[in-house]
Amino acid sequence: MGPATQQRRRTRARRPATSKPRLTVDDDGDVRCEACGSGDDADELLLCDGCDRGVHIFCLRPILPRVPAGDWFCPSCTTTATTSAKSGVIQTKIPKQFPLIQTKIVDFFKIQRGPAAAAAEPTEGKKRKRNALVVSKKKSRKLLPFTPSEDPARRLTQMASLATALTATGAVFSNDLTYVPGMAPRSANRAALEAGGMQVLPREDVETLSLCKRMMARGEWPPLLVVFDPVEGFTVEADKCIKDLTIITEYVGDVDYLRNREHDDGDSMMTLLSASPPSKSLVVCPDKRSNIARYINGINNHTPEGRKKQNLKCVRYAVDGECRVLLVANRDISKGERLYYDYNGSEHEYPTHHFV
Repeated sequence: MGPATQQRRRTRARRPATSKPRLTVDDDGDVRCEACGSGDDADELLLCDGCDRGVHIFCLRPILPRVPAGDWFCPSCTTTATTSAKSGVIQTKIPKQFPLIQTKIVDFFKIQRGPAAAAAEPTEGKKRKRNALVVSKKKSRKLLPFTPSEDPARRLTQMASLATALTATGAVFSNDLTYVPGMAPRSANRAALEAGGMQVLPREDVETLSLCKRMMARGEWPPLLVVFDPVEGFTVEADKCIKDLTIITEYVGDVDYLRNREHDDGDSMMTLLSASPPSKSLVVCPDKRSNIARYINGINNHTPEGRKKQNLKCVRYAVDGECRVLLVANRDISKGERLYYDYNGSEHEYPTHHFV
């Protein structure tokens, strides 16, 4: 099986049906971009449903991968950004930082406290040691658990960075797939329906994944920081060295049928199940409930420099009969290096040509 790919869709900019005058037009009456002043690349020119002004998706900061299908309002109409004529971009304001207060962070992520969390540490410490001592060639290819930062204050900083991103994007933290009434039930998540079959995650790797989940539940966080980049938006970087084959995170969110999301405007949906028949295909929708996976960016498939940035692989596995999506390091990652994976896998339908 190849890596999982995000659900892809393209739409063109819609021209308003009204005859309301546009604020930025050329001599022929065509819309021009408010940032760069050009009317070229009309299929990538957004029209604000509030003020009717136009802006290229690649002139926004952060950029958009494609034109939204539904209504769109420019940053000026949403009062969250400023326009710079000198830089030729429309810049979104830096989001407000989540307070670096232990009690607030613990409550936000519902970190386990008390004897139950402490009692679990010795057993799982042994498991981590056993993984670290694997030396045979066959076992060296087993997945590894992440190694948390030793400094508790640093872990709080890492958690606060994710809380900042989740709060800014209107989502709440979840580290598991969620099944919401009105969407796909858990019984629909059956790996046996995968067209062509789905690879099974080995039992030892299932235990490693469970270990990572338990560590996070008690506040032993993966060494990752969510940072806000003016071009890429929220993105994730390593806060310490990460070894090849380390589990970074599971891609989580609300599970729904693909048929219910065909006209959804979200650009973060991930394929969970490509079923036979297609009507039973499932996607993960992280817009309301998600974890750090939502903020890991994709490579630019169209440039050698973009492809070289890939340091994660995105793979779908069958775990106890259910589909799961994991992001795993595909090489050693240095501290400060940003994380990237291929949104398209073996396909090239997700628009990444404007990615950095």
